[in-house]
Amino acid sequence: MRSWWGWGNLRDAVAGAERAALVERVAALLPGAELLDHEPPAIGDLDLRPPRIAAPPSLAALCSDDPSDRLGHARGKAFRDVVRNLLGDVGEVPDLVLRPRTERDVVDVLDWCTGAGIAVIPYGGGSSVVGGVEPRFAGPAISLDLGRLADVLDIDTTARAARIQAGVYGPALEDRLRPHGLTLRHFPQSFEFSTLGGWLATRAGGHYATVLTHIDDLVESLRVVTPVGVSESLRLPGSGAGPSHDRLFLGSEGTLGVITEAWMRLQERPRWRAGASVLFDDYDDAVAATRALAQSGLNPANCRLLDPMEALLNAGTDAPGGVLVLGFESADHPVDASLERALESCRDHGGDPQPRSKRDASDTWRTAFLRMPYQRDALAAHGMIVETFETACTWSAFPALREAVLSTAQQAMRAVGAEGVVTCRFTHVYPDGPAPYFGVYASGRWGSTVSQWDEIKTAVSDVISAHRATITHHHAVGRDHRPWYDRQRPAPFAAALRAVKSTLDPGAILNPGVLLAPDAAPPTGTNGGL
Repeated sequence: MRSWWGWGNLRDAVAGAERAALVERVAALLPGAELLDHEPPAIGDLDLRPPRIAAPPSLAALCSDDPSDRLGHARGKAFRDVVRNLLGDVGEVPDLVLRPRTERDVVDVLDWCTGAGIAVIPYGGGSSVVGGVEPRFAGPAISLDLGRLADVLDIDTTARAARIQAGVYGPALEDRLRPHGLTLRHFPQSFEFSTLGGWLATRAGGHYATVLTHIDDLVESLRVVTPVGVSESLRLPGSGAGPSHDRLFLGSEGTLGVITEAWMRLQERPRWRAGASVLFDDYDDAVAATRALAQSGLNPANCRLLDPMEALLNAGTDAPGGVLVLGFESADHPVDASLERALESCRDHGGDPQPRSKRDASDTWRTAFLRMPYQRDALAAHGMIVETFETACTWSAFPALREAVLSTAQQAMRAVGAEGVVTCRFTHVYPDGPAPYFGVYASGRWGSTVSQWDEIKTAVSDVISAHRATITHHHAVGRDHRPWYDRQRPAPFAAALRAVKSTLDPGAILNPGVLLAPDAAPPTGTNGGL
């Protein structure tokens, strides 16, 4: 059973000895932390407003007004979402959850909501960490859950592509492709609890560090339902015919239309793998080694640099200069030679490759990576501030950016009375720059951890913007990042985006407040079906 208030499945939550050991480690790191446990409230005890709208009879079979369903669709899975739920602060929730069974149902829902002035929030797996699925406005809203549109409609093994409905979850998709020896090869941390449509709408980044890192790279064509009609691009390996239809909708976060299906490029499943971890005494040397690999053409599948604190906390490794986690894979040929060349390059930069016969930092870190969201929830319930933020910049800009982010985060934590540490790791690397991913682990005051985090997040986002790094690399804009996205994008493009929005969504019903600040109040429900 999915947790309504936190990450993942209830059965997989951190509990018992694992929870006790986690709290013990935090207590040793932060002796002043309170670490008192707080249980989530019962749904029946929450002050949940009754639905303000009712669907027309033709759509009634798609609707749910169940309190647990509405609460489960009200927020994503960011730290601030989890803590507000733990506090019983449910705020605005969708009035109804609608689950279309066909694309025709999506068309009918958008027609109804446009005419009635009801906001529509497209919903994939609900794993947003940027306020992308939260109805942060006063008017009536529905959550449009695409989970029933979850089929693989066609597989073209010759071209290695598949036509896939947007509501399919990651594991189910891979299960359908596996008998054909194929894979989408897109594995974000949210893989188990996110959908193809969500990846496309947010321009998601996957697990792999180089080459095909973003979902954008895998798209052959998209089919999108908008309030003014269905838009479908030609299925082509490439085209130079004007601005890209697909690029318009990739990253549109449900504001321009509802992605219902896509032709996606597939890969053969890897047969050969090799990996290792490399320890460094000096962090600057570790960064230089990582840059050399990113520019070498070796294209490692994994090239994840953990700074010393990240290595200690999440890989259990004490390395003064950090740990570089390396991995290679191929469906065509052995990759041992590529790994050996990469390790040789690391040695040239002072790296110390670890014996691959022993369980090393790469194995430990991979296990910790999959448990991180569950551990975050457990620590949040114990009054800790545990959250991440990410960006991307050029290699030449990284040293100054990292120094500014770390010092600003520490200053912000002191300002809100939170003692803690800040970590940094590279999730993706490109020839021209890395994608640094920062983590904050701090003791908070129960009842104030959301406001404490908001101040820290604002401070670090300001410094990221000031250093001309991106406000998000692979976690989308949503409502949380929009003030900094407003600064990042050029003014002419903002005007063009607003014009596209007004053309495709003239009723301004699609995910109000995401990507663009609404010109006027969100929909108010002119004839909401009551």
